[in-house]
Amino acid sequence: MLRELANGIRPCFAPASWMIISDQEIVGMCSLVKPPTDGAIDIGYGIAESCRSKGHASGAVADLLLWARANEKVKTCKAETSVSNTSSQWVLETNGFVQTGTRMDAEDGEMICWMVSVEA
Repeated sequence: MLRELANGIRPCFAPASWMIISDQEIVGMCSLVKPPTDGAIDIGYGIAESCRSKGHASGAVADLLLWARANEKVKTCKAETSVSNTSSQWVLETNGFVQTGTRMDAEDGEMICWMVSVEA
């Protein structure tokens, strides 16, 4: 799934996905979840269950924001979390994201929408 997602984004924007590595082990993935529009990128991330609650997601999102701030094409970064995923909400809040609203997703239910500016 991630390969198909990245292959659909790479023709218009690259890179589109990153491995999250700790101690020479892949612990998760981080990626754009759709092609960027108007300087906004939408991100998603996931950490292997056995590696959660160790700061990997927070660090990966922080690194992704550093990359975004150095990329003149990117103005804002967006993300979504399930209303029940308090761990992911904490990751975004820790990295300066603010809630911008909610939406309903057919598969995941109610989602919180987040955004942070990355313009210099």
